[in-house]
Amino acid sequence: MKTRAALLREMGAAAPYAQTRPIVITEVELDPPGPGEVLVKIKVAGLCHSDLSVINGDRPRALPIVLGHESSANVVETGAGVNDLQPGDHVVMVFVPSCGCCFPCMKGRPALCEPGAAANAKGTLLSGERRLHIGDEYLNHATGVSCFAEYAVVSRRSCVKITTDISHRDAALFGCAVLTGAGAVINRARMKAGDTAAVVGLGGVGLSALLAAAASGARRIVAVDLSDEKLQLARELGATHLVNPRDIASDADLMDAAGGPVDYGFDMAGAVPAFETAFKLTARGGSTITSGLPNPSARFQLPLAQLVGEEREIKGSYLGSGAPAEDIARYIDLYKAGRLPVNKLLGKTFTLDEINEGFDHLASGSSLRDAIVL
Repeated sequence: MKTRAALLREMGAAAPYAQTRPIVITEVELDPPGPGEVLVKIKVAGLCHSDLSVINGDRPRALPIVLGHESSANVVETGAGVNDLQPGDHVVMVFVPSCGCCFPCMKGRPALCEPGAAANAKGTLLSGERRLHIGDEYLNHATGVSCFAEYAVVSRRSCVKITTDISHRDAALFGCAVLTGAGAVINRARMKAGDTAAVVGLGGVGLSALLAAAASGARRIVAVDLSDEKLQLARELGATHLVNPRDIASDADLMDAAGGPVDYGFDMAGAVPAFETAFKLTARGGSTITSGLPNPSARFQLPLAQLVGEEREIKGSYLGSGAPAEDIARYIDLYKAGRLPVNKLLGKTFTLDEINEGFDHLASGSSLRDAIVL
């Protein structure tokens, strides 16, 4: 079948993208789903820094590639062996397919699925196949999803069935922003009522982490961002202390503004200065957790004596450090109960043809969770 898709052929184009147009909306051919695969109609696709980092070259991927990894969709057709999904079902995409059989999967850590990681690196589906092409030229899939398109073929292992009583606009958030941010708090940190936290970087992932910290019963939540507008929203969502680094002249100022050190410092910006801030705010015996993905060349100078003498922990968290099928269901339940109001994170919407303008808005740092509505 034919479908319109957002195709990236070259990385590193200069901004603004509305002028340089690195992403081209073009008609591509989409092969039918193979065994264990599903054809879906994309309804909403979130704009995320993970896609922006491919566009600007911070995280190189095999080209040409159809971008997009956070979305909600309707099932159209199922391939052989897919018996638990039917046409019309609503699904949320997951950006790491999990085989269920490798050692990490069997240990309950599907985010670290080895075949899934290998497929994502190669730009294929979990099966090793590519279903997107223009004539004889096959195109790469972004994290097995490629949801900046009208239709997509994905592995059954890349989608989670959800109920139909949540809008696609809200549901798309759970595929990356909520899954990643809330999971870092709930699964990786395992925060308890009465703990304290600092969240550095208030994009969709950071604000989701903040919501999860509030839902977990944190008694003090420090929100850190360069945007005063986002800081005010953070206060509405449960932050007790607001810090704009532009107003901070010293480490002492930082600690005063935060009300003291915290049990858990979360870097959700994917930049070394953000991680350094989260580390500075972490108390003796505490944990600094990062879900950001900076340029692979980024380095942090680790004070080993401090790490030992203060019994610090530094952890990474990917895909929310949990089981997406279970986590997405329980996060949606928390949302429906009013305890995880992720609808307050919604930003602007764009059409597929406006995708370059959408990434300009994301790159400005002023956006919440913007999305492409198809």
